[in-house]
Amino acid sequence: MKRRDEPVPLREAIAAVGRDLGLAAPDVLATITEGWVDIVGPTIAEHAQVRSLRNGECTIVVDGPAFATQLRYGSSDLVARVNDRCGAGSVTAIKVVVAGSRNA
Repeated sequence: MKRRDEPVPLREAIAAVGRDLGLAAPDVLATITEGWVDIVGPTIAEHAQVRSLRNGECTIVVDGPAFATQLRYGSSDLVARVNDRCGAGSVTAIKVVVAGSRNA
């Protein structure tokens, strides 16, 4: 066991801070963004992008309300597809915001 005053690799330190802030592991977010077209399909992928993943909630920004509605209605399927790629429980909820709105 390391003493508290011993140096730790930067990667470990950043990962610990991220966990404290509720952020997902960097590889989970990378897996989602790299496979985004396969997860949501090419049409939606052109109009939606992942903004963040925090405490299991994946925030997606879309460029129009029609795409927001589509993602919200399919949110349970989207959670399942993401978790198939990233591991069970990686994402527990989807939050969709429209670019330019007060919530975005």
